Amino acid sequence: MTWKISATNDLTTSELHTIFRERVKVFVVEQECPYQEIDDHDLHADHVFKMEGNELLAYARVLDKGDYVAFGRVLVNKNHRGKRLGEELLQQVMDLIKTKFDQRVVKIEAQAHLEKFYGAFGFMKNSDVFLEDGIPHIEMIWKK
Repeated sequence: MTWKISATNDLTTSELHTIFRERVKVFVVEQECPYQEIDDHDLHADHVFKMEGNELLAYARVLDKGDYVAFGRVLVNKNHRGKRLGEELLQQVMDLIKTKFDQRVVKIEAQAHLEKFYGAFGFMKNSDVFLEDGIPHIEMIWKK
């Protein structure tokens, strides 16, 4: 089981279905947050993920926003939490950004309770806490 990075058009139908299924499971069902989880950003994203068989272990999507890069939909499958997959995932995401996007500024909207986690990767808090779909978030920034 290795990390994979794919543009949307390069994903298999099965991979795309698995990614969407797990994202809905985590962000809509588990977090009890009804919102439009699958959106038009998926059409132009790079998807960073690790699968074991047909099971998605960890996932994030990376978006080119022009003058900066963003990533989101960061998840670790509930059955695989506590195994440091989140750290591995973020390292893969940051490696992609540093190579493909020439280390542009990275802006994310992180769930507020994850400030320390992202801080360990060099992200700095850049806003007060705000609610996104009823969940406390903060904007964070990374600069080379």
